[in-house]
Amino acid sequence: MNDAHLHMVVNHFPIIGTIFGLGILITGIVMKNSVVKNVAYILFCISAIFGFASMFTGEGAEEIAENLPSVTDQIIHEHEEMAEKLALVLYVLAGISLVGLFLNFKNHAKSNLVAYFAFVVALVAVFLGKQTGTTGGEVRHTEIRTNAETNTASEVDEE
Repeated sequence: MNDAHLHMVVNHFPIIGTIFGLGILITGIVMKNSVVKNVAYILFCISAIFGFASMFTGEGAEEIAENLPSVTDQIIHEHEEMAEKLALVLYVLAGISLVGLFLNFKNHAKSNLVAYFAFVVALVAVFLGKQTGTTGGEVRHTEIRTNAETNTASEVDEE
């Protein structure tokens, strides 16, 4: 298994885990259930760990991908920039989640405030996750690139 393969194995969980975590957190807030919120917090922490693993394997994947046809430095750079932003937000979300877990275990009055703060940060993480996933997909899936229709139309015109 090379770095590109390993990157492909781990890079989906930070995005999917954050989406599921957000849904679970919303459920916990609506139900006013600390246990459900704790599940979301743990999922956010796991997502951050997988985010770290994705960042760790990303450089090796870049070395392999930059030699592939139709993969430009610009495409890789856009993905890398988005991934760095996502990773930073995931690390912050994990920190907030650890505080939320601690406050829930202590039945602290500020635990609800932390849940709402985690909700806002998780929304940002989901947005950045979508952007990161799209830019990552564009590395190999030329059909989802912004200029895909333009390229297809010009190729048809040339024939």
